[in-house]
Amino acid sequence: MVGLSPREDRPSWGVARYLQAQGFRVIPVNPTHAGDSILGETVHARLSDIPADAGVEMVDIFRRSDAVAAIVDEALAQLPGLRVIWTQLGVRDDDAARRARAQGVTVIQDRCPKIEFPRHL
Repeated sequence: MVGLSPREDRPSWGVARYLQAQGFRVIPVNPTHAGDSILGETVHARLSDIPADAGVEMVDIFRRSDAVAAIVDEALAQLPGLRVIWTQLGVRDDDAARRARAQGVTVIQDRCPKIEFPRHL
């Protein structure tokens, strides 16, 4: 999760905790807190800092829309097992989404897995 906050009152923390409760491993990416721990996982400064054997399949972006393009480009270049990119409520970049889709990655924009997953489980 890019932009995961260590603060329990932040939406990103609540979504990460929900995903963990559903059995997902959530790897935090937040340069301000790199090296710290959030929800029992070591925080990385960038997606490219995540060990290759972590098997990242989904990137959930909790950043502003103007940050999405660079995150998507890094994810496409650094995460060979990437299958899904989510951008949170109010966050979208249609050009970045097209680039990801062109590489076979599913892109869900302006949605939250904490809201959407219960609808489909």
